[in-house]
Amino acid sequence: MTAIAIDDEPIALDIIRLHASKVPFVELKASFTNAFEAIAYLQANKIDLIFLDIKMPDISGIDFLRSLSNPPMVIFTTAYTEHAVQSFELDAVDYLLKPFSLSRFLKACNKAQELFNLRNQKRESKSAHIFVKDGYEQIKVELDQILYVEASGNYTQLQLNGRLLSSRITINDLAEMLPKSDFIRCHRAFIVAKNKITKFDRSQIWIGEKAIPIGATYGGIQLI
Repeated sequence: MTAIAIDDEPIALDIIRLHASKVPFVELKASFTNAFEAIAYLQANKIDLIFLDIKMPDISGIDFLRSLSNPPMVIFTTAYTEHAVQSFELDAVDYLLKPFSLSRFLKACNKAQELFNLRNQKRESKSAHIFVKDGYEQIKVELDQILYVEASGNYTQLQLNGRLLSSRITINDLAEMLPKSDFIRCHRAFIVAKNKITKFDRSQIWIGEKAIPIGATYGGIQLI
């Protein structure tokens, strides 16, 4: 991921540069003590992530983020706690309270990387595969191997040809990753592969011997 840092304190920027240099998947392209110079940079360069201070003299980090029409992901870095709720209302990836350790910085970067990967998978809906998180690993799943997907407690289970894969990914996020031309949400807890359907009626879909309910709000779905 490409990133920039914005903070009116040069020492704070030095710390971010040092931490970022130790994270292999983050490339810090530039740093700014002046937020308006950062705006000009963002207009000319594609950036995936901003490390953004909140308390700055000319414009707050909150107002800076609101000024961007298509903002990158943001990790707020601040010495103050009172803006935490507001930052998450703006969909910030994380909120780092100064002084923060390398391990806490890395945790925030890992969250950004997971979101970055998820967004890229959504853009690449024509791909023949997706990657699904299983523990600390990302498992490659071929789309033509998926029979159906089922939400089960805190997990989502992917029933594949010959095996079952459980992941912490939500079924809503998975529904965004799977191409709608090939998969359909038939129930709040189920997604099925269209070409694996063997029969259906008004209330159920069958994948082989597996009967899957059609939810009341999904009764008008187009199965073929």
